[in-house]
Amino acid sequence: MITLPPVDRSTLVATRRDIHQHPELGFEETRTAALAADRLRSLGYQVKTGVGRTGVVAVRNGRADARCVLLRADMDALPIEEANAVPYRSQHPGKMHACGHDGHVAIGLEVARRLAALDLPGSVKFAFQPAEEASNGAQAMIVDGVLEAPQVSAAFGIHLWNELPVGTIAVTPGPFMASVDQFEITIHGRGGHAAAPHQAIDSVLVAAHVVTALQSLISRRRDPLEEAVVSVTEVHAGRAFNVIPARADLRGTVRTFGGRFYERAPQLIEETAQGIAAAFGARAEVQYRRLSAPLVNDRQLSDLVRDVAVDLVGRTNVRDSVRTMGGEDMAYFLERVPGCFAFVGSAGSSGSAPHHSPTFDIDEESLVIGAELLTRTAVRFLS
Repeated sequence: MITLPPVDRSTLVATRRDIHQHPELGFEETRTAALAADRLRSLGYQVKTGVGRTGVVAVRNGRADARCVLLRADMDALPIEEANAVPYRSQHPGKMHACGHDGHVAIGLEVARRLAALDLPGSVKFAFQPAEEASNGAQAMIVDGVLEAPQVSAAFGIHLWNELPVGTIAVTPGPFMASVDQFEITIHGRGGHAAAPHQAIDSVLVAAHVVTALQSLISRRRDPLEEAVVSVTEVHAGRAFNVIPARADLRGTVRTFGGRFYERAPQLIEETAQGIAAAFGARAEVQYRRLSAPLVNDRQLSDLVRDVAVDLVGRTNVRDSVRTMGGEDMAYFLERVPGCFAFVGSAGSSGSAPHHSPTFDIDEESLVIGAELLTRTAVRFLS
């Protein structure tokens, strides 16, 4: 029976607030990485910096033939101006921890402190990851060997989640978070005078029809039993009220949990844009990028995390059917090794602002729950 040291709540909260005041964008997390690396070295971990550019990896080795568990925490902030009037508000204009990653780092460091005091049969590896919001930080760390030496047997992570009240935990086996795809469409028409549209090929009109047609992909080209979202989020064209612009630019995203629509989406977006443009005598260029795969939790390891969660917060406070069309590049870790990613409720009793909001904040009791969940999960897996 392994006895866990208690959570140091005051240090946990202080660390989170310190990081919150100093947000850093993706691949710029030098201060946050240095803070994590210094703390981890002081705990006796073998620390490697610059993994995936600004990531930090810390290892405590067990027996050579033992299993290795990876615990991941993302570090990056968002380009948002904070609107909260709190003592720990961001000190950097235009940058904010508006998604809970400051809490993830603080939780990761507290878990590392607690595990460092234990005699564990296996190895523990921490990945403090950059650039989750850009959806390529996990890939960068994988390329730099984060899953090797020692070879990772399983990976676990959490996300503080303001769509759930503090005191609840969501552990969903199978597809949990959606893929993140990005498309960019450029419509090339022919410019002209707004009073003589017959002499031009109106790129704005073509773009409007493309936007409408893309929505029909969901209603008419997708199996209704497959979840999917197509959203056009940017439209740019023209600079004068009396000029028909020759060019219009669109950008947006496709989200799915995999399946046939996931496979067909690049072709469908391409065919729709090209077909609509050709019908008006215009031309379309389409770029389609897969930023993050669907995040799929291993069923057996989800059962392990669920059992830990039940012990921690009680069966009635554990949700097993929560899913979101939001994406997470933790998916790339879970493509390569089995694992589980869970949500820890972080909304206060009076409600909390949504993620990516300038008024986003968390109930800090969620930090304690997150630290307990990850610590107990690692110990149970290795035991």
